[in-house]
Amino acid sequence: MFFFKGSTQTKVDEKNRFVLPQQMRYGLVENGELAFTMGLGLGGCLTIYKSSDVDKIVRRFQKKQHDVHYQKFFTLFFSTLHPSTCDKLGRVVIPPILKKAAKIESEIVVAGVLNKVEIWPKQKYVLDLEGFLTDQSSDSELHKMMEGAFALLNEEEDRAILTPEQQTEYQNI
Repeated sequence: MFFFKGSTQTKVDEKNRFVLPQQMRYGLVENGELAFTMGLGLGGCLTIYKSSDVDKIVRRFQKKQHDVHYQKFFTLFFSTLHPSTCDKLGRVVIPPILKKAAKIESEIVVAGVLNKVEIWPKQKYVLDLEGFLTDQSSDSELHKMMEGAFALLNEEEDRAILTPEQQTEYQNI
């Protein structure tokens, strides 16, 4: 099972291009074609989505497209999605509107995160990483996030053991 992982620091050139690591390029190939979509991500990054993942996002969001609660988000999200690919050297162009939105200057961190690739301004990525690593107390934000994330690993096992009635009760709690 393939998933994106690892990170690398790189520079954005004067034409708003950066080199996408080869391993990540391979992970974006679908049906023999290297094509993907770049858009706004969570927390101030840009995100590269596989084409099939964008299709899933669209199908799920279409069900809520007329819900007023989501209109502003849908407008901003979909209007900033940009289909893209790499040139022969593996360079990707960051559209100017996305570069500005993410406050990217000259250095970025390209991070593999499960089914997507995130592009972070280097300063923000390093600042967030240092903040997480320096606060090791049990009530730190990172500690709580890690505890919650690793608890997800046990959810499937717990549900498999419970009866249907217990599963319903568990979900209600």
